Amino acid sequence: MTPALTVLGSTNMDLVAYVAAAPRRGETVAGREFRTVPGGKGANQAVAAARAGGAVTMIGAVGDDDFGPRLRAALAESGVETSGLRTVPGPSGIAHIVVDDDGGNAIVVVPGANAALTALTGGDEARIAASGALLLQLEVPMEGVVAGARAARAHGVRTLLTPAPARPLPPELLALTDLLVPNEHEAETLTGHSDPHRAAAALLEQVPAVVITLGATGSLYAARGTDPFVVPALRVAAVDTTAAGDTFVGALAVAAGEGRPMHEAMAWASAASALGVQRPGASASMPTRAEIDELYARNN
Repeated sequence: MTPALTVLGSTNMDLVAYVAAAPRRGETVAGREFRTVPGGKGANQAVAAARAGGAVTMIGAVGDDDFGPRLRAALAESGVETSGLRTVPGPSGIAHIVVDDDGGNAIVVVPGANAALTALTGGDEARIAASGALLLQLEVPMEGVVAGARAARAHGVRTLLTPAPARPLPPELLALTDLLVPNEHEAETLTGHSDPHRAAAALLEQVPAVVITLGATGSLYAARGTDPFVVPALRVAAVDTTAAGDTFVGALAVAAGEGRPMHEAMAWASAASALGVQRPGASASMPTRAEIDELYARNN
């Protein structure tokens, strides 16, 4: 059964510069390559889920600039339904990204059209209601995120929230979240605990289940009433980690929507992320279902 997923979130054009080492404040460095790559945490998760085998609908906004049609086309080419992607006056969202030779990155996001996503519009609630899960992030206004979570809860749709960029979360949003998926830094920001296990325990006071991604270490799952466990990451040479977390979340949503046990779903999502970090770019790096299945089978 193909999982039906809706993503409510950002759509950006990533302006990516590749350098040996990121510049310090006031420093100019020479880059070796520059790319414009469709991205944004919302669009990235939508593309990751679609390539992993999900039936994905995107709710978001692009501008009426040159980037808008390119962003819409990139989503459609990856199999994402874009009828919920509105076009608004002004520029599309952009992200300035610097990627160093270790695969690390530094990112500045300018919201642009994403700032218009403050509420649901015609057909959005029906799109959410027709889904098995709603994927949310925090690169669009909090009002829009909460509106989407309310609609999901009203229709019995599971909500997966990636709390990035990290910021304090309204109690209502946490109460509407079924699975919280922060990275270890976001988990620390939300709880004050640098140890992921302590952070997970604190988060379970607010949400029923959490997956904390731990970079090269893997991912930690904790849920109320069960023992936590860690799924190790696959060892690979990272080229660009820009969308590693979004690739993981998109694949995880597909695997969970297929009814796989959480340990298996996380291991499969880890294989997807491992493939993505070995390629440059955000959405352009995301693997297909066949690629994920092959790597997962070799390692499990």
